[in-house]
Amino acid sequence: MRLSALTADIVAGRDPEIAGLSADSRTVAPSFLFAALPGVNADGGAFVAGAVKKGAVAILGSSAAREKIGSQVVAVIDENPRQRLAQIAARFHGKQPDTIVAVTGTNGKTSVASFVRQIWTHLGRRAASVGTIGVVTEAKTKPLSHTTPDPIEIHCILAELAGEGIEHVAFEASSHGLAQYRVDAVTLKAAAFTNLTRDHLDYHPTFEAYTQAKLRLFGEVLSSDGAAIINADSPSAGAFEDLARARGQRVIMVGESGRDLQLTERSPRDDGQRLVVRWKRREHRIQLPLAGAFQASNALIAAALVLSLEGEAADVLGALETIKGAPGRLEKVVVSPKGAPVYVDYAHTPDAIETVLRALRPHTEGKLWIVFGCGGDRDPGKRPLMGAAAARFADRVIVTDDNPRTEDAALIRRAVLATAGAALEIGDRAKAIETAIASLDARDVLVVAGKGHEAGQIIGRETKPFNDTDVARATAARLTRAS
Repeated sequence: MRLSALTADIVAGRDPEIAGLSADSRTVAPSFLFAALPGVNADGGAFVAGAVKKGAVAILGSSAAREKIGSQVVAVIDENPRQRLAQIAARFHGKQPDTIVAVTGTNGKTSVASFVRQIWTHLGRRAASVGTIGVVTEAKTKPLSHTTPDPIEIHCILAELAGEGIEHVAFEASSHGLAQYRVDAVTLKAAAFTNLTRDHLDYHPTFEAYTQAKLRLFGEVLSSDGAAIINADSPSAGAFEDLARARGQRVIMVGESGRDLQLTERSPRDDGQRLVVRWKRREHRIQLPLAGAFQASNALIAAALVLSLEGEAADVLGALETIKGAPGRLEKVVVSPKGAPVYVDYAHTPDAIETVLRALRPHTEGKLWIVFGCGGDRDPGKRPLMGAAAARFADRVIVTDDNPRTEDAALIRRAVLATAGAALEIGDRAKAIETAIASLDARDVLVVAGKGHEAGQIIGRETKPFNDTDVARATAARLTRAS
């Protein structure tokens, strides 16, 4: 494909053939366009010479990178090179699935995207979800390194899915992805907002900046003729609703306070919960096979995304009775030797800790236990807040290691323990899980929080194999054999 098909920035008639795109100089090949992007840890401009040496014929960068580009290759100059890269990637890879929706928010993105995919599949559509778990279709799961991949990878994925005949895609739009313009050239028909609480303040300078990144999905990415689905029960709902209405988007408010898809009744059951919802003045009763108020919210947001585009309400809402939770999202993984259920959840923020414990409380006749830790090299301010949330909403707390990364794990635990009351400290995560499971009585409930589906634990700069679900199951089996 000629450069002129990707951008109007052609210098003196030079219009080279572009064989590929890359923002990583290590993957540049002959006839590539290299995007010299400003990074968090490194400036892409420093790698221009290496990219040219490997065969790059065009360089995308800001005016600050111009002098490093030289005259040997075509320079594509843009003061927002990240956004321009998204536009170029969309043109290079071409086809996108016909129906794409996105979901943003602090918590719930993975579940909502998964539920949307499952509803579409139930309706007979070939569908995929893209996010933290990876690219998931009915046939396979392909892991990803980021919740929202870079724009080159995003558009490669979308083109591949379209080529496989998949025309319905739901993806997670993270705050990093939105702030870095990764999704700007994805053609969305609808977008959803789940909730907004403290997270990623190691990256975003302020909570306001974090909020603004989330708002970009509705203010700049979703077109004015798209549908905006908003969790009306979130304290931040007003900002998202106001922006969506100002842009002329079709707003659907969801939840107990929702004017459009309203949850009027919810009652816990041993196998999930019973919901009564109202849509267009008609009442629908749903047996949701998932526990927790937040999962009811996620399920209804997913249903609203689908209803905003297609389907009869009875079919879409009825599909909620068949959905399965996303891996590591309040997932019941095993029972202890005495019969107590053990859940694994991805909760890694103060609000998420509170939410998951509140969700399990109605299902707990005895003591509610939690095992959790906090990640290193991430927002340290949330550590005492997480400790306080665990102490307030659980009966028994064990503080352990999450992904300490390059920080001293003991210091991370100390920050959590400062507000965690009578919590027990066990740094070894496997030992912490074993201690909790061995201590459970029949009427107790345990949640192992923080890592969810993750298959590794990052200690220093090394990722060691570790999966909470596998450890919990192996531990329960071993304790059962020994009893």
